[in-house]
Amino acid sequence: MDPRKKHHLNIKLLLAIMKYYRILLISFLIIPLIAWGHDQKPISGRVIDSQTKEPLPGAVVSIPDLKKSAPTNAQGVFELTDLPIQGKYIIQVSFIGYKTLNINLDLSKTESLTFALEPSFIEQAEVIVTGVSKATELKKSPIPIVAINKNFIDQHAASGNVIDLIANVPGVSAVTTGPNISKPYIHGLGYNRVVTLQDGIRQEGQQWGDEHGIEVDQNSIDRIEIIKGPASLSYGSDAIGGVINLISPSPVSNGEVLGQAQATYGTNQSLINTSFRLQGNQKGLVWGTILSGKLAKNYQNLHDGRVYNTGYAEKDARAMIGLNRTWGYSYLNMSLFDDLQDIPDGSRDSITRKFTKQVTDRDSLRTIVSDAELNSYSIPVLHQHVQLYRVYDNSLFNLGSGNLIVNLGFQYSHRREFTHPQNPDIPGLNLELNTYTYDIKYNFETPNNYELSMGINGMYQTNRLGFSTVFPIPPYHQFDIGPFFIAKRSFGKLDISGGIRLDTRFFSAKSQLIDVENAYYPKIFVGSNVMGLPFILPQFQTLSKNFSGFSGSFGGTYNFSPELLIKANIARGFRAPSIAELSANGADPGSQIYHVGNLNFKPEFSTQEDLGGFLSLSHISASLELFTNHIQNFIFQQQILSPDGKAERVNSDGSPNQDGTYSKFTYVQTKARIQGGEISLDLHLIHWLHFENSISITQGENLGNGNPVPDSLRYLPFIPPFHTHSEVKADIRKIIPSLHNFFATLSLDHYNAQNEFFSAYGTETRTPGYTLLNAGLGANIMGSDGKIFMKFFVEGKNLTNAVYQSNMSRLKYFDNAVVPKGIAPGIFNIGTNIDFKLVMPFNLSSNQKTI
Repeated sequence: MDPRKKHHLNIKLLLAIMKYYRILLISFLIIPLIAWGHDQKPISGRVIDSQTKEPLPGAVVSIPDLKKSAPTNAQGVFELTDLPIQGKYIIQVSFIGYKTLNINLDLSKTESLTFALEPSFIEQAEVIVTGVSKATELKKSPIPIVAINKNFIDQHAASGNVIDLIANVPGVSAVTTGPNISKPYIHGLGYNRVVTLQDGIRQEGQQWGDEHGIEVDQNSIDRIEIIKGPASLSYGSDAIGGVINLISPSPVSNGEVLGQAQATYGTNQSLINTSFRLQGNQKGLVWGTILSGKLAKNYQNLHDGRVYNTGYAEKDARAMIGLNRTWGYSYLNMSLFDDLQDIPDGSRDSITRKFTKQVTDRDSLRTIVSDAELNSYSIPVLHQHVQLYRVYDNSLFNLGSGNLIVNLGFQYSHRREFTHPQNPDIPGLNLELNTYTYDIKYNFETPNNYELSMGINGMYQTNRLGFSTVFPIPPYHQFDIGPFFIAKRSFGKLDISGGIRLDTRFFSAKSQLIDVENAYYPKIFVGSNVMGLPFILPQFQTLSKNFSGFSGSFGGTYNFSPELLIKANIARGFRAPSIAELSANGADPGSQIYHVGNLNFKPEFSTQEDLGGFLSLSHISASLELFTNHIQNFIFQQQILSPDGKAERVNSDGSPNQDGTYSKFTYVQTKARIQGGEISLDLHLIHWLHFENSISITQGENLGNGNPVPDSLRYLPFIPPFHTHSEVKADIRKIIPSLHNFFATLSLDHYNAQNEFFSAYGTETRTPGYTLLNAGLGANIMGSDGKIFMKFFVEGKNLTNAVYQSNMSRLKYFDNAVVPKGIAPGIFNIGTNIDFKLVMPFNLSSNQKTI
């Protein structure tokens, strides 16, 4: 690219970010003044052991909705300040080894409290904030939802990305393209059917692409909440499959300056993952920063050796500054994600089966990759460069007995895929996506105890094609808007909630032409006056579409007792087709797919029924969750066949070539049904030893459009197989004075063979079953002052070094067009990997708070 043009683009981007930053800054500084005059009141009290009546120093008392928290001192005393004088909120009291206590608190009537916590070996009483009008106890929400806490995240090092942390959660899986590229799937639905959030702000980064992972630093996440099922009611189109909310660290308590340094080493890829965190709170002025870096070589397994082009180098940074006052809070966040990611293609030498690499732009010659290259941290010429810049503001303003929540965000996603070895500075793919998101809602409670929420949210999005040589999707404009209303009320043991929403999505794009005089370096431009000239071909049609539809939800939870409850919910979801499904007409180098869209698609509508039962006793917890999801106009990809009946392969310009780089796929619509469920059983055999078990079942069926469906088309693509997880875990709170919270785990994950796959056109193939043995341990090393000096964690995955392919791995299909007989095609999953993680917390507070 011309340096002057590149400089001009950088200036335009900087000006756009500064413009939006000013908007956020005005809301951050001016809007709080509206509520500045609110009166305030403190709440204080004690936390004690319910049996011994002894104080519990170090317990945490928090109000999640207000992002307020305070630890107890040596006498078990706490104080929460700068609270509004009225309003009803959940106050949560937690301490390791005790049952978390949640109390509905009326601030207008409460000043001093005493909380008695009961010793417990079962984790329970989670509070959720995703998909609800205000913080709600998990057991009271009828929608299927899972909460992952900081303790779980600490104990799982996860060599890949943040989605790998949750890929074993019952009902959740991930489609992968090697380490560090994982896309979440919930109950068999993924891509643009699962909305990923960070702190309630939509993550937008070209998620239609197979190899487009989630651009979030895993080291910046302290909590994850997962909605399993249609969540269009709160989050609009694309949440038809569910929602994953990645939540960054909460502000520390007043007067504290806390931090931690963290380092992880993974043996398989020689992964180095480091992170530094620092947070402070000075009389409600809160701030924080997290800096991270990851570096990894190519991964290895017994079948393939080291797999060429699976390394990566990632840098991340985020900063937050905010105010937490009587009127509420407002936090301004800024983050940067910068990832250099290798692009695997699976090509092998026909005799030795060693990996080869492309050395010419026309790919007329391939050479064998040397051992030095396979074992190097260096990023090769063929790679992706993915950047995501984000600025967003989360604000809550207490207005009367209710509160106004305002979430505004701007994201700039820049994705480049470099695929020209002789011209390494010319990107094959160059997409620039600007996204502005807005989410405004007012929550309040009526005199007859209905909790109500009404609001509007959506986004404005523009996509630009930078200088490149392939063009899979057009430049476009998109606008989403969706007003919604949610109501919730408790009737004794019965909690019910429901709501309705109307979504509308607008697409617009101009027609695009392409000059293919030089087939390897084509040019794209807008215009029609040159049609008919040599080498000028149409690439994208004019696009002007709008889609709209209603979504809704209604459900209830009945608590027979504190130990037994059932949930039932029915939800209707809505999803407008994505830009790729409508208008794609081009190659995507990272996925090795030439995409072809369809402008005549209709929006998807789903109806999902959920039923669940939950039992929680002193030494046993169990659950059964079932779901059925009927989807109209379900969109999925299938391969296109050439005239001889084989899967069609093409060059980057779409011209047929059975030795071409790309498989040609189109999108189709059908009726579909996905059903299944999860079963879990957790047995505490003795007070420090428990045995966890879970089963996940998902079946996806193509129901067709009225005509009989042949066996090869019967099943939907990328449906996870039957999966069982069994884990023995020892938790010992104190071994010796210097070693606390020791744990050790041994687990088995078994995946059945996936015989129910979309076999038509060679789109998918049968996947054999496999079993993985995993283990982990960790503890807190205490200092002489009785505080944590260091935390250490060790996690081993696939300890038997099993050779396997997951049906959710796209690398399963990366190989030469012709594979010798007797050789299993494709790339196999990662072999044995052991992660070692150290976390060193530190306290820079000027003095210890006393009450």
